[in-house]
Amino acid sequence: MNLLPIAIAAAALAAAGAASAGSRATDADYLKAQRCKGLAEGLGGTVDTAGLDAVLKAEESSRQSFVIDRGATEMTRAKREARSEDRKARLTAELTGPCVAYLGDATAVAKR
Repeated sequence: MNLLPIAIAAAALAAAGAASAGSRATDADYLKAQRCKGLAEGLGGTVDTAGLDAVLKAEESSRQSFVIDRGATEMTRAKREARSEDRKARLTAELTGPCVAYLGDATAVAKR
């Protein structure tokens, strides 16, 4: 039996699987995006969240339920944290800094 064609086919399937997995944002990115949405809402709408909403909606379908629940917790925590006057400057810097990466489309977020 010739194993070379089988090995080539297996390598091609592994490469295809890795490419499709690479186009999806990680769970950590999903949680960070949820935090950014909470900050945007908690800080009074200083940032347009349409792109962020699109990313979250696209990424939510491929998440396990415990990750989605944790994301909701992160968003609630960020909203609560944004109400603190002494943290507003730091949180605004976070929103206009690292959170900008999550304002694009889902494929752009997965590449970051």
